[in-house]
Amino acid sequence: MALKIRLARGGAKKRPFYRMVVTDSRNPRDGLFIEKVGTYNPFLSAEDQTRVVVNAERVNYWLSVGAKASDRVALLLHSKGLCDKPVFGETPKKSAPKKKAQERLKQLQEAAS
Repeated sequence: MALKIRLARGGAKKRPFYRMVVTDSRNPRDGLFIEKVGTYNPFLSAEDQTRVVVNAERVNYWLSVGAKASDRVALLLHSKGLCDKPVFGETPKKSAPKKKAQERLKQLQEAAS
């Protein structure tokens, strides 16, 4: 069973409130979960202590038995000092112009200088 620590959405329409839950990765987002380990309220200011509430002991336990945190949960846990910051892939490199366009640019630069 692949365990994940992820956010389950609650709250009213356009007023989200999230529970941080441990669940099987195959379960639906708001479906069955094993344990609630915290909450996240995105409407509170970043300085507010109750924006992210985490039961650190239980999170450390689940991480030790092999649960993986989702990217967003890993960022929230990092802000509380419970895990490492996730590494995201590099942004794609912008493609270079084609050969003829590069030649035209080179000619324009030579003409300008």
